[in-house]
Amino acid sequence: MDRRTFVRRTAGAAGAAGAAAIGGAVILPAPADAQQRSAPAPTPPEAIQRLRPMSPQVAPITDAERLARIEKARRLMKENDIRAMFLEPGSSMFYYTGVRWGLSERPFGVVIPADGELAYITPGFEEERARELIKFSNDVRVWQEDESPYRLIAQILRDRGVATGRMAFEERVRFFIADGVRHEAAQLEFVSATPVTAGCRMFKSAAELALMQRANDITIAAYRAAFPTMHAGMAQGELSRTIAAAIQKLGGVSDGALVLFGVSSAFPHGTTKPATLKEGDIVLVDGGCTVEGYASDITRTTVFGKPSERQQRIWDIEKRAQSAAFAAAQIGATCESVDAAARRVITDAGFGPDYRVPGLPHRTGHGIGLDGHEWTNFVRGNTTRLQPGMCFSDEPTIVIYGEFGVRLEDCLHIGEDGPHFFTEQSPAIDRPFPPVDS
Repeated sequence: MDRRTFVRRTAGAAGAAGAAAIGGAVILPAPADAQQRSAPAPTPPEAIQRLRPMSPQVAPITDAERLARIEKARRLMKENDIRAMFLEPGSSMFYYTGVRWGLSERPFGVVIPADGELAYITPGFEEERARELIKFSNDVRVWQEDESPYRLIAQILRDRGVATGRMAFEERVRFFIADGVRHEAAQLEFVSATPVTAGCRMFKSAAELALMQRANDITIAAYRAAFPTMHAGMAQGELSRTIAAAIQKLGGVSDGALVLFGVSSAFPHGTTKPATLKEGDIVLVDGGCTVEGYASDITRTTVFGKPSERQQRIWDIEKRAQSAAFAAAQIGATCESVDAAARRVITDAGFGPDYRVPGLPHRTGHGIGLDGHEWTNFVRGNTTRLQPGMCFSDEPTIVIYGEFGVRLEDCLHIGEDGPHFFTEQSPAIDRPFPPVDS
């Protein structure tokens, strides 16, 4: 998911308990690119066809780690006076249980109580498939087409001794489900599960970091293979498809990248106007992939041909801003101080101020993990302090509408000794990647 074909989401600053708000905005590709992507895919260039999966293989998350996550969730529930939480299919359900399930109008979900066994609900005709996938519980409650799934959830809560008190919904539980449970268990107080889910998912384990590292390595390798295929007259969608093909060959999962040429590069999430590549154009590529569900997010900005003096100057300011954010991302620093460090470089160069354009119109970075955008954000007003295990993008942008935009994005994780990039920063506007042996 992401901001290109992947879809990207989020907004907002952090709240209490170290968790930030997260939204659900879906950024769609430009119609012209969408048409190109829906057309039959041409054969990838030979250099892309020669790519092979990166090795060695990385290990998926173990059942033991998922069980430890459930126990941490129970501890956080008790600390927040939450007696149980309900999750629909999505990243949080996968995080705790390993279960992948599509959303439909028929509720499927899991109740994780602060005490007692997990319990699942499933449509009756899906029971056998559900039992193939479900772990960590034998309590699978079935509802038939003429029965209420919400009554079933309320019964699970009563069976776990949750007749009163606070019951939490994971943030992406759909309203009709939350509303249905409220009607069946009106005596409960209903709250957000974000202090629990964010309190777990914001802090990555060594196994999660290894999967994210592989996703980043694959993305950079795909870019290295795809960028030399650029040619005059190339459509944005063609380069996007080439990157997607490279990622698939290398062992990642991706629908492509946001590719913007020339004046289109000033639009952070793209424009409806198609563009083809010509000499002197800025080329902005923002993409990523997933490995075992864990995401990368990398942006490179270069020029097709020789950069102008102005393009070079703006690119250099952007690079300094990205580096300033990284330097500020120390253990104990607030998230807003990281944003301020990047924004100061751009403002001091004569852009802005604040979120005005020409300048940096969005936050400096977002959390990343199982979702391309998740808790928490480098943004003004977010006083959450950085701790080991947190992962973020570092991506200030300089937007100059009618001319071009420059974004450099690498993701970082906070180690016991401070910040570490997953990928090396871009060295120069005409050299988007460091030498292979660097």
